[in-house]
Amino acid sequence: MIGLLENIYQLSGVVLLICAIYYFFHFKKIKKERKLTPVELSFYIITQIAVFLWAISNLLLILDKN
Repeated sequence: MIGLLENIYQLSGVVLLICAIYYFFHFKKIKKERKLTPVELSFYIITQIAVFLWAISNLLLILDKN
C-alpha cells in the first residue's frame, strides 16, 4: 500500500512539473509578444519558484536516502 502511494506521489510530482514547465515556456513566449498582466507575471514568478523548490527538495530527499 505504501509503495502504491509513493508511486502516485511521484507521478503527481512529474505531472505538476510538466505543467509548470509548460506554463513557464508559455509565459516566456507571451512575454516576448507583449507585456504580461500582473496575474500572469505572478504566475510566471510562482512557477519558477515552485520548480526550483521542487528540484531542491527532491535533491535533498535523494541525498538523505544515501
